[in-house]
Amino acid sequence: MHTNKTSLPKIWPVTCHTDHVGDGTTFVAIKGFKQDGSHFIAQAIAQGARHIVVQEDVQLDASLVAQLAAAQIPITYVPDTRQALAELSAQAHGHPANKLFMIGITGTKGKTTTAYLTFAMLRAAGIKAALISTVENHIADERYPSCLTTPQPDYLHMFLARCVQEGVTHVVMEVAAQAIVMQRLNDIWFDAAAWTNFDHEHMEFFGTMEAYFTAKNDIRLFLRDDIPLIINNDDPELRDLPSTKLFPLKRYTLPPDACKQIYPSLEVELDGTLFKAPHLMGTFNAYNILIARALAHAADVDDVTIAQALATFNGIAGRLQRHALPNGAICYIDYAHTPASYMQVLELLRTLTDHLIVVFGCAGGKDRLKRPKMGAIAAEFADQVILTADNPAYECIAAICAEIMAGVAGEHTARCVIEPDRAEAIARAYRLSRAGSIIVVLGKGPDAYQVIGNVRLPYSDTAVVCALGN
Repeated sequence: MHTNKTSLPKIWPVTCHTDHVGDGTTFVAIKGFKQDGSHFIAQAIAQGARHIVVQEDVQLDASLVAQLAAAQIPITYVPDTRQALAELSAQAHGHPANKLFMIGITGTKGKTTTAYLTFAMLRAAGIKAALISTVENHIADERYPSCLTTPQPDYLHMFLARCVQEGVTHVVMEVAAQAIVMQRLNDIWFDAAAWTNFDHEHMEFFGTMEAYFTAKNDIRLFLRDDIPLIINNDDPELRDLPSTKLFPLKRYTLPPDACKQIYPSLEVELDGTLFKAPHLMGTFNAYNILIARALAHAADVDDVTIAQALATFNGIAGRLQRHALPNGAICYIDYAHTPASYMQVLELLRTLTDHLIVVFGCAGGKDRLKRPKMGAIAAEFADQVILTADNPAYECIAAICAEIMAGVAGEHTARCVIEPDRAEAIARAYRLSRAGSIIVVLGKGPDAYQVIGNVRLPYSDTAVVCALGN
């Protein structure tokens, strides 16, 4: 197990969470979607907070205001606490993003793989780099857990300050559309950025595809002057995006004959150089390589170095992670959780076997519109579909599965069964498999938990799969 030489500080000068409040902290009380930060002001004071920031339309209890006055703790009222959190965090840490070469990656799919590939390419060039991703965060060789694709700004600027302290020069980070809307990127300017693709996702948050597209497109607002946004011009939703003097684009396409091999490993020829990635497969990963290479070029990394990085790239946990099973079947664990990702993964795996078993569910409290679409795609490609729990949260697993089944064509319903227990669903898939079968377990990837109600219970698809046949 990797042991970090350095740990991140627990107490931060500015924060929105009481876990990180200590003597002298500025506590920003954000009114979130689930909790109101003003309810935690008394706790923050008890832990040593010496400055409170609240939204100007929040009415604090008179006794709390009196307590703050007696302790000579100032209250600052602001129009937008999310904006204040970002600005105060950046200021408290000395605006660390301005001291780093910042690389941002947005898109519905491929952000994590593209970020890891770019990180590997930078490191192959001898650049001391950091990574902020959905899976985990890195400062060079040191690894830290990740809880959000794009962290809250109090964590983000603390992390970037540590990067500066550790001599990091380049940072690669995934940029979620929600993070853009919720002002987590304030006081960060990108020296290079890319938009990988656009597809149906996050309707529970944005409501419409137009609002989601606008949020993604707003990454352009965080690019330094005259820096073009790199886009995948083969994506039908992006190819008509206008390039303007104020917001220039740099368009990349994958030549028709670029993929020399897509399985069992990937070989892609770009501009006369053959790039071999032994632990990647599929055309969708060729696009991830295309965009990562463009970002690496923006950091002055050459193709010889990029080829070396790809040759030694070992893949990412939970991204088409391959497990050979005792009965001769193969199981892939993948984080795919959108209709387009299902199409890409299942279309590829269908060509590799005459017996494909798909295990998946959909998270509770998330985009319900995609559920029947994912059910239709899974039933189209699979010989057997086992519907199960993902992170049901407060939703009924049976109701979620019923919404998935609503998209399954009548002639395909016989191949679909429901097993609410995810570990048992994977075990059932194994019992149905044989030598040459492929089982694919979708949705959770490397997650080490399952959310039921409001509780995170320990659970790992990888641990379950590794125990099959024992």
